[in-house]
Amino acid sequence: MHVLAHGVGSRHDLPVSAFHAYAGAFAALLFSFLALGLLWPESRFRGDRSGRPLPAVLQRAADSRALRGGLRALGLVAATAVLVHLMAGPDDPARNPAPGAVYVLLWVGLIPASMLLGPVWRLLNPLRTVHLLGCRALRRSPDAGRREPALRLGHWPAAAGLLAFTWLELASPAPASRTALLLFLLSYAAVQLAGAAVCGRVWFDRCDAFEVYSALLARLAPLGRGADGRLVLRNPLHGLDGTPQIPGLVATVCVLLGSTAYDGFSDTPWWINTLQTSPLGRTATATAGLAGTVGGIALLYVVCAGSARLIAGPVPRPLGAFAHSLLPIAAGYLVAHYFSLLTTEGPRTLVLALDGAGSGGLPAPDPPLGPAGLATLQVAAVVTGHVLGVVAAHDRSVRLFPPARAVAGGIPLLVLMIGYTLCGIGLLVA
Repeated sequence: MHVLAHGVGSRHDLPVSAFHAYAGAFAALLFSFLALGLLWPESRFRGDRSGRPLPAVLQRAADSRALRGGLRALGLVAATAVLVHLMAGPDDPARNPAPGAVYVLLWVGLIPASMLLGPVWRLLNPLRTVHLLGCRALRRSPDAGRREPALRLGHWPAAAGLLAFTWLELASPAPASRTALLLFLLSYAAVQLAGAAVCGRVWFDRCDAFEVYSALLARLAPLGRGADGRLVLRNPLHGLDGTPQIPGLVATVCVLLGSTAYDGFSDTPWWINTLQTSPLGRTATATAGLAGTVGGIALLYVVCAGSARLIAGPVPRPLGAFAHSLLPIAAGYLVAHYFSLLTTEGPRTLVLALDGAGSGGLPAPDPPLGPAGLATLQVAAVVTGHVLGVVAAHDRSVRLFPPARAVAGGIPLLVLMIGYTLCGIGLLVA
C-alpha cells in the first residue's frame, strides 16, 4: 500500500499476475477489433438523436425549479463549508475535511455521479449560482455578454484549468495545505466569474474545468438530453457519439488521461526515488513528469490520428473526429485508479466533517471490496474502457472513410489503444 502524491488517500496493489492482466487486455482489444471489422460494416450510432424519452412526470420532476434550486443551494452551502474549513480549520488533512472534499468528493466523486446521472456539476456548480444571483441583483440576463470569445476558445481554458488543478494535486510542494488550496480555489473562482461576466453563462459550459470534466464523463451516462432537450434513456455509446467537436476537446481528454497516468506512475518506487534524488528538486521534477506524460499522451494520439488520415483518406477536423473515442479510455483509467480512494477516503471525509459538527467520532466504514475484488474491478474497468474506445473509433471510421479503407484506417488507433491498455494495466500492477 502506497501513499498517493496528493496525500489524502491510499492505493492497493493489484494481486493479479502481470501476464494474465496483459494477455486479457490484449486479447479483448484484438478480438473486438476483428469482430467489428467483420460484423460492423456501417455506422450505427446516432448521437443526441437517439434515446427513449422518459415519462412526462419524470421530465417535469427533473426540470422543476424546486429540484434545481435545491441542488444549487446544496452546491453553494458545500462550497461555503469548504472555504470556512480552509480559512479557520487546522492545517492538517487528517483533521480538516476540506482537502478530502476537494480531492476526493469533488474530483473523484464526479466520476460515478456524472457517468450515472449526467452532467451533475452544472446544477451543483457554486460559481454558476453566484453568477446567477449577481445577474438577478443587477437585473441582467445570465446570458448577457459577448459569446464569441467563449465559443472561439472552446475547451482550451478548461484544459488549462484541469492541468493547473492536477498540478496542484500531484506536483505542488504542499497539495493539502490550507493556504495552497484556498489560493487556488479563490483564483479559479475569480477567473471563472470574470469570464462569465464578459461572455455570459455559456462560459461555464465551454470553459469551466469541472463543468467540462463532468459533461464529458456524462457522455457515457445512460441518462442524457436528446436533440430536442428532452431527458432520454439511451445507449451510452450513442451519447458518446454526440460529443461536440469543439476546440480544446483533444487537449482536455489528454489532460485527463495523462494526469491519471502520471498519478499511477508517480507511485512507483523508481519515480519516488527519482523525485528524492533529482538535482532539480521534487516540485520541478514532478512538474516535468506531469507535463511529459500529458504531452506524450497527446503526441501519440496526434501521430495515430494523422496516420489514420494518411491510410484511409482526408476527413474534416481529423484530430477532433476521433477524440470522443478517448473518453471511455479516460473513464476506465479514472475508475480503476480512484475507486479505492473514493470508497475509503470519501466516507472518511464525510465522517470527519460530521465529527466536527459533533457526531462523536463515528468510525469510517470498511472498503466494500477486498484486494481480489478490487483487482478484478480495476482490470475490468481498463479493458472495458478500451473496448468501448475501439467500438467508438470503428463506428466513426466506417462513417467517415470509404468502406474499402475503413478497417485499415482504424489500425493506427487500435495500436494506440493497445499501447494505452498495456501502460494502464502496467501501472496498476506496479
